[in-house]
Amino acid sequence: MKILHINTVCGTGSTGRIVVDLYSVAEEKGHECFVAYGRGSAPSGINSCRIGNDFDMYYHALMTRITDKTGFYSTSATKNLIKIIDDYSPDIIHLHNLHGYYVNLEILFNYLTKINMPIIWTLHDCWAFTGHCAYFDYADCDRWKTGCFECPQKNSYPTSILLDNSKWNYEQKRKLFTSPENMTIVTPSVWLAGLVRESFFGKYDVQVINNGIDLEIFKPTPSDFREKNNLADKFIVLGVANIWDKRKGLHDFIELSKLLDESYRIVLVGLSEKQIKTLPRNILGIERTSSISELAEIYTAADVYVNTSVEETMGLTTVEALACATKVVVYDATATPECVDADVGIVVAKNDVAALFDAIKSIKDKKLFEKDACINKAMLYNKNDKYGEYLKLYEAR
Repeated sequence: MKILHINTVCGTGSTGRIVVDLYSVAEEKGHECFVAYGRGSAPSGINSCRIGNDFDMYYHALMTRITDKTGFYSTSATKNLIKIIDDYSPDIIHLHNLHGYYVNLEILFNYLTKINMPIIWTLHDCWAFTGHCAYFDYADCDRWKTGCFECPQKNSYPTSILLDNSKWNYEQKRKLFTSPENMTIVTPSVWLAGLVRESFFGKYDVQVINNGIDLEIFKPTPSDFREKNNLADKFIVLGVANIWDKRKGLHDFIELSKLLDESYRIVLVGLSEKQIKTLPRNILGIERTSSISELAEIYTAADVYVNTSVEETMGLTTVEALACATKVVVYDATATPECVDADVGIVVAKNDVAALFDAIKSIKDKKLFEKDACINKAMLYNKNDKYGEYLKLYEAR
């Protein structure tokens, strides 16, 4: 079987790593894969090509900021993508993130509808069924259910600094995205699947396949992280994010730091240099690491992993921490609680910093939860098993 993946990136970021993992698992089973991606570069050994170029991407981003019509530029790049698809002649097309300033939705979906090829579309966020944003829970907005307008997040990604075309975007997406007949929607959580069924995607088969992690990498990994950072005698409270914004809860960690005494130390991974300079003294800030093995070392060194994000389509970092035998505390928000049970961590009310503190203190003082239970929970997300579910889905199409 020949499988063609389309995603913003290949091999980097969470979705890029998922694409490469899917690619690897499928090829191990004798299938052939190809990845078409919108920005950056692909790892060596991956049969792939970039859609468009930097100039096209920057122009698309610029026009989005002016018109709020992201996904309706990149005309030449998308016509080239269609030629690539025709030349490769796949049996299945697997769509991932189509936002990111690299593809023209109208051209692509008119083509996909015409060829009537089996399509799997994994939604890694909510962008596909809104008129603008990738996440709306934080803004307490449900206009996507009936038709977006006057978007309260116009200035958030994909940022528009002038016009609000959320109503037009919503109608265009609804028309284009519901035109293919032979399409299955996949989400990484029950929470997101429920939203998708409420959206204009409701006519399609919606299946849940959790994102998987590499248990050969994410496992208890000893290191000198504590000694190197003068944390040998500290109870380490860890947070990890690709980008620390309001949605990810950086402010809550800063408030939490005011409640913790000297026996604790907060460690945050993924901060910008500017953010690190503003941190209180009991928070150790670390810039984003491209080394997954280094991340596993930091997870292992921590005593508790805290996920303060209020919007997650699964909560992959929580599972990565569990795989490294680290207990967890998460907010009762969106999909993250699906990764946690009473044997491995504590779920507290969203944005309740006092409850976060109480949960962390209970884990420290009462020595709650066994490391083996954390590892066993993470084994449910073994990438070979999870992505094996995709192979079954491909074969069923």
